[in-house]
Amino acid sequence: MGLQEDFDQYAVKAKTLPDSTSNENKLILYGLFKQATVGPVNTSRPGMFNPRDRAKWDAWKNVEGKSKEEAMNDYITKVKQLLEEAGLAA
Repeated sequence: MGLQEDFDQYAVKAKTLPDSTSNENKLILYGLFKQATVGPVNTSRPGMFNPRDRAKWDAWKNVEGKSKEEAMNDYITKVKQLLEEAGLAA
């Protein structure tokens, strides 16, 4: 399987992560997913009265220097790690 197919497969598997997955880990996945699918941040930072979207924007901004392939590989690795920690099949 190619990288894109693996990425798509793990994007589906990420939706099966337990609710107990920390917000920090969810934000890491979000940032990597956005970097892999959209590329560098292309919006302005949400205001302080929108903390949820601001945290998501910050997570995306944190991985801005990664190439699409790097972001995909890191995303797959992180989903595998979280699935194993949760005792689910990667």
